[in-house]
Amino acid sequence: MKIPYKNIYNVLRTNRFIVLSVVIGSVLTCMVSVLMVIKLHRETVNSAFVVNGDGSVIPLKMVSQRENLEVEAKAHLELFHRYLYNINANNYKKNLEKALWLGDNSVADLYKQKQAEGVYNRLLQYSLVQEAVSIEPQVDVRQEPYRFKVVTIFEINRGSVTDTYELITTGSLIHVDRNFPHNTHGLLVTDFFENTLRKIKNYESP
Repeated sequence: MKIPYKNIYNVLRTNRFIVLSVVIGSVLTCMVSVLMVIKLHRETVNSAFVVNGDGSVIPLKMVSQRENLEVEAKAHLELFHRYLYNINANNYKKNLEKALWLGDNSVADLYKQKQAEGVYNRLLQYSLVQEAVSIEPQVDVRQEPYRFKVVTIFEINRGSVTDTYELITTGSLIHVDRNFPHNTHGLLVTDFFENTLRKIKNYESP
């Protein structure tokens, strides 16, 4: 009995065609998957955060970042000023470290200047309590860097005496990568400057 054998070249050609088809299909599938992941990542980075009415940021909620830029900018400025000026002998180092995450070298330079002037030594020596009672930021978000002006009212408690001051600061905001939990708004204070400081009398908290 004769056993019919297929031409070995035809078999090899068929096998090669199948292998090439599988390889090409796999490569195309991988390329499409990578492109979809990149697209999804970009969309997620741009819109995967929600801003509450008080300016706090919650990740993984789909919302337009642009629509909330002013809210985030004001929240960032309020948080920054609270860290910088809401200090006492126990928390000033921790608060200043948090403030430095929200600002550039202009903030670090101001910290060094105050340190050289003995501001924080007096805080420790006399157990002073400095509390920011009102922070009112104004920011222009029409063009980056976003210029801002902040009016901060803070009190310094010296035991039996409490003095109230008004501080006006200015600077700019720029976008940076969001960093949880250090910089949740993805903004950085630049060109920070303390413009005017005046003592006020008979201040009534709002």
